Amino acid sequence: MKPTTNEWITKAEGDFGVMQREANVTIEPNFDAVCFHAQQCAEKYLKAMLCEADIQFGKIHDLVALLEQVLDINPDMEVLREDLAYLSDFAIAFRYPGESADRDCALEAVSRCKKFRQTARKLLSQ
Repeated sequence: MKPTTNEWITKAEGDFGVMQREANVTIEPNFDAVCFHAQQCAEKYLKAMLCEADIQFGKIHDLVALLEQVLDINPDMEVLREDLAYLSDFAIAFRYPGESADRDCALEAVSRCKKFRQTARKLLSQ
């Protein structure tokens, strides 16, 4: 595996850990952070897959756009489109006053992130 791919995975795992820790907080949990880090974990795993396949990508946060590129190397990832579309908006949603994630939204983000992460790690042989 390429060193840069490993760096993307390490970053993704950092986001995964933050997501899990914050999702387990019982006093004043930050559901916005849970959703954000779920999105970030998925984004970084997609970028790890692209990096490993020598496919260039820009500084984007749109998980569906990244998925479109990944489908060139692994068409089976199509089944995760809905999960990635759900997570994609969390790159910017809830970052400013006016909207916040709730517990149900955060739990759904965790569930979808875990499902995607499991597939990504298998494909990357992690």
